[in-house]
Amino acid sequence: MGMAVGGKKGAALSDMNVVPLIDILLVLIIIFMVITPLTPKGLKALVPQPSPPDTKQQLELEQKTVVVQVLENDVLKINEDAADWATLGTRLNDIFKLRAEKVAFVKGDETVVFANVARAIDVMRASGVEKVGLITARLEAGQ
Repeated sequence: MGMAVGGKKGAALSDMNVVPLIDILLVLIIIFMVITPLTPKGLKALVPQPSPPDTKQQLELEQKTVVVQVLENDVLKINEDAADWATLGTRLNDIFKLRAEKVAFVKGDETVVFANVARAIDVMRASGVEKVGLITARLEAGQ
């Protein structure tokens, strides 16, 4: 707290010393600037990588890989087998019951509303799938 003498009849005026307050604010700004880039953003996405053309390994991967396809008119497929929304969760539970690696992929048509793909991801996560990857048309083409 600073004091100044003057004014009417020599009365003492008190002024607040704001320098320490500004110092504290500058330190807080620097702390927040350092912490902000460290916060995680978004979701981790798994993208399957194309493997070398080895037939044994390719067949093994196709048997282990679970792909949920979301097609037009609320049509679902699990590895080319027909499915519906009511039984999707229980079928995925049955598939992943004995598997140690709980990874599945979602593939949506171009004309499908994203809300249906998000709904399929929610059902997959609720049924115990730990990692959900996305398959795109470019990825299927090997690009």
